[in-house]
Amino acid sequence: MNQPANIPSAQEANHPNSWEKLRIDNLHAFYGESHILHGIDINVNKGELVTLLGRNGSGRSTTLKAIMNMVGRRTGSVVVNGNETINMPAHKIAHLGLGFCPEERGIFSSLNVEENLLLPPHVRSDGMSVEEIYEIFPNLYERRTSQGTRLSGGEQQMLALGRILRTGANILLLDEITEGLAPVIVQKLGEVLSLLKERGLTILLVEQNFRFAAPIADRHYVMEHGHIVEEVHADELEAKTELLNTYLGV
Repeated sequence: MNQPANIPSAQEANHPNSWEKLRIDNLHAFYGESHILHGIDINVNKGELVTLLGRNGSGRSTTLKAIMNMVGRRTGSVVVNGNETINMPAHKIAHLGLGFCPEERGIFSSLNVEENLLLPPHVRSDGMSVEEIYEIFPNLYERRTSQGTRLSGGEQQMLALGRILRTGANILLLDEITEGLAPVIVQKLGEVLSLLKERGLTILLVEQNFRFAAPIADRHYVMEHGHIVEEVHADELEAKTELLNTYLGV
């Protein structure tokens, strides 16, 4: 498969001098009077896949929305590709290379697969072509003339990811992409995330399915009540299994 222009190789992505793509310092988020995030600190380096783990209601999805400035109000610091974005509107943040895949997927159900893939704007010059998306997701090629309403949940998720990759985003914020999907589709999504990581893309993944996240992630942040309560590196998973089970209610 040809590598898209300007996307670093796996060797570059794993270079010891890889740089920070996303840094969040003392991030607070509010919906009206409700104080949801209480001083979140997160950093994600180029080519890393980092997860946000936690029970429902812990603030994981709100963290992704707060990074995109899609909450009522936020304070603190959110640096994207070296740019401070705390006072930026969401559309300008996207142009810095952030792609957000919300839990509800956000595809246009009245359009067919190919129309959905042709619609996203190129916010950066290194977006994947429709042909490259079809190489990664052969199911979408087979269903390219099918309307969004006729796609399975797994196909809709593939399409939502494909739309983001078309924009040229190099930092992906993914919210519960495996929820409710068949095991074979979950396995395919894991393979795709590993491929994207090898290509140097940076991924922050909210995930309830720890069995899915553990083999592909470099680090895990555990959230509880709007706070980061633990950071676990991949090589610490075995030693901290009991602690994670306590936090996650496994």
